[in-house]
Amino acid sequence: MTTTEYTDHHGPEGLLVRGTVVVVPGRGESRATYERFGRRLAADAYLVRVVDPPALDAADLPGALDRFGAALAAAAEGTAPDGADGVVRPLVLAGADLGALAIAALLGRPEGGGAPRPDAVVLAGLPGRTATTATATWEEELDARTSCPTHRARLTDDTRFRRGTLADAVDETLLTAAYDGELAVPALLLAGDADPLADRDALDRAAKNWPRARLAVVRGGHHDILNDLQHRSVAAEVVTFLETLRTGLVPVLTVESSAW
Repeated sequence: MTTTEYTDHHGPEGLLVRGTVVVVPGRGESRATYERFGRRLAADAYLVRVVDPPALDAADLPGALDRFGAALAAAAEGTAPDGADGVVRPLVLAGADLGALAIAALLGRPEGGGAPRPDAVVLAGLPGRTATTATATWEEELDARTSCPTHRARLTDDTRFRRGTLADAVDETLLTAAYDGELAVPALLLAGDADPLADRDALDRAAKNWPRARLAVVRGGHHDILNDLQHRSVAAEVVTFLETLRTGLVPVLTVESSAW
């Protein structure tokens, strides 16, 4: 369901909602960018709400993060089914690119910035300080983003998608707040090993410094890791993470013997 503010993806009729995922897009993206990802998580009975990308004013980053936190809190409210109040937990904030940076920066602040109290976060395609890519043409931007023909076509046909934004500089203050903050909630970090915008050293440090973080690297994955060619495996990893939140981060499955 699409409204003027959000796009919701609901699970199969008759199943209890297992949790709520609020998705925050990144640079240039629209809510339509995450239709496929939202449907996949919803098929496993999670309520998925996709919001608009954050507007982050570098001249007033604390104020921008406050407004972003308030917007997330408003988006999380009223997601419970059948008109019930509140939100079905676990509540997970999932961000991509600038959306992931904004979530990490917001929750890494001691005061939380008015954000909802999530049970976990998924941070996908975090851009780094040092990594850059040439995106002078649309084909170059597509190559940096994805090798999935379906996703490339969706981006090309989406009239709300803003081309050329991957070349926009990311504010250093935001990068510092995101990577150096105290992110205490469980965090799944997703990165493609072919993402030209990823800073693997920074990601490794963040995964080690945050107390409950896990870094998963996708072989052959590009910047749009939630929508790239490996999107089925990535969605499965996200669902596995969501399910593990119910068991105190203890894996539901362990491999005792394997020939591969």
